[in-house]
Amino acid sequence: MSPTGNPDIEFRKVTKAFGSFTAVHGIDLAVPAGSFVALLGPSGCGKTTSLRMIGGFEMPTSGEVLVAGRDMAGEPPYRRPVNMVFQHYALFPHMTVAANVAYGLKQQRPRLAASEIKARVGEALEMVRLGALGGRRPHELSGGQQQRVALARALVNKPRVLLLDEPLAALDKKLRTAMQIELQSLQRDLGITFLLVTHDQEEALSMSDLVCVMSEGRIAQLGTPGEIYDHPSTLFVADFVGKTNMLAGEVLSVTDGMAEIRLANGQMTRAKGRDGLKAGSGATVCVRPEALTLGTEPGGPVGTIHNRIFLGPSADYAIDVPGLGQLLAQVPASEAVHGPGADVSVSFDPRKAIAFPT
Repeated sequence: MSPTGNPDIEFRKVTKAFGSFTAVHGIDLAVPAGSFVALLGPSGCGKTTSLRMIGGFEMPTSGEVLVAGRDMAGEPPYRRPVNMVFQHYALFPHMTVAANVAYGLKQQRPRLAASEIKARVGEALEMVRLGALGGRRPHELSGGQQQRVALARALVNKPRVLLLDEPLAALDKKLRTAMQIELQSLQRDLGITFLLVTHDQEEALSMSDLVCVMSEGRIAQLGTPGEIYDHPSTLFVADFVGKTNMLAGEVLSVTDGMAEIRLANGQMTRAKGRDGLKAGSGATVCVRPEALTLGTEPGGPVGTIHNRIFLGPSADYAIDVPGLGQLLAQVPASEAVHGPGADVSVSFDPRKAIAFPT
């Protein structure tokens, strides 16, 4: 199912305070039905608090939280059309896998027939490819299998929205990558809304239809992964999401959205300008490592390669450039012909650089 224009989740001027500390500052957010959305940000940015307000584990200090168009004010977690997968799974160690999955169904009133509970548990376990492991205990499963049990337990109640609180954080990198693919496939097959909380930028960009970047309890930017990465709206987003080179300079002029800038080493360059740039003001030019071009011909600042790190299909170079500091460049492995100690010129396409006021 493709995301629709009708929101499954809405925040309307939502604020959450804990005593004198405000964790979420009057945010507005609409999550389209059937979409996979990531709340991304550093620790303390308000993303987990926002998730907990949707789940009913926290109540907003002010504003409205709506799920499927209904205000959730006063609704306890068990009466909301949502379910949550926690970071540490919270499985009952004394119960079998099947009993863990069935637990929520057995709490429903009026009571479900035993035959229906058994059938739905079987369907949920088959959905996460654990149909043959219903009789095992959680300690007899791998980390990835335990994560899938937690998913089955959340999905067996057929929620409108599935909330995921950093569910892959405890997994190693290879297993985490495999589970990212499984979660994407599961979300597409089920067509329900997934809302993921994570501090992992790669995870958010690779899995989501939309990424909501949060900072200090506010939404810094909401957009597709491509928009967030290629067109960050603030210096914080440019710095936090992915790797970026940040070059200090002074704005000389701004014409048709392009800024002429003198960098700290005296080199002249151009970049796409964000709102607030004006002649005579300071600027920070952000350039992604893959946008840098290395060469031996004049035409850009000259630096000395400090490190070369092979990453399989690509290689990272750390280059010391007088007046600019250490820059990071990423090139295809086939073009990684320069070694540490070599002098190279560094250049970039101005259309791939963004200048923010500082």
